[in-house]
Amino acid sequence: MTMDAKALQQRLRDLPSLAGPLPPFDPATAPGDPDTLFAEWLDAAIAAGVLEPHAMTLSTVDPIGRPSARVLILKNLRAGVWQFASGSGSRKGKELAGTPRAALTFHWPVLGRQVRVRGAVTTAAAQDSAADYLGRSPGARAAALLGLQSEVLVDDAERAAAVLEAVERVTRDPALVAPEWTLFGVEADEVEFWQGDEARQHVRLRYTRRDDTWSRDRL
Repeated sequence: MTMDAKALQQRLRDLPSLAGPLPPFDPATAPGDPDTLFAEWLDAAIAAGVLEPHAMTLSTVDPIGRPSARVLILKNLRAGVWQFASGSGSRKGKELAGTPRAALTFHWPVLGRQVRVRGAVTTAAAQDSAADYLGRSPGARAAALLGLQSEVLVDDAERAAAVLEAVERVTRDPALVAPEWTLFGVEADEVEFWQGDEARQHVRLRYTRRDDTWSRDRL
């Protein structure tokens, strides 16, 4: 069946966006640092019933500048460093090694809110990466242990056997840590808070780091 592009266009146009009611946001009352405001907005998202409010889109680029994006979970936010974890041998791990800068995007449509983060990428100490890995569920540890993320899948049976073997290894040795597992951090130099408005009078507040201080601008 051939897709009807015109019908799809109309279907997309008919879908509601920023339907509201949406909460107000007064930048004049915002705290002096983005970490504090993010914590407030995260609490509001949790209270509003947003599913997986800690999920975010991580954007990276490959060696020739082609962007990639995928959804990950925020592990922690401390002193302007937004942490997430992955295998260093994955596509994102390789791209971060080649270009150690990234962007993060949170989207909470129930509240009409976005948070956008940009900055240099850091890697945590080995013991911190290991602690993050060991804090995962056994199944998640086994999946990470495979170390074949983003590789071409040739045989489902072979994959199932590899997963079973990884589960057995984790069961036999609960202290086992996947060697490629890395706790990354985006050391933010820019964080934007975006509050949608039904009348499209959106409110945007950007924090920009200068040395150890943050400045704020309305956009």
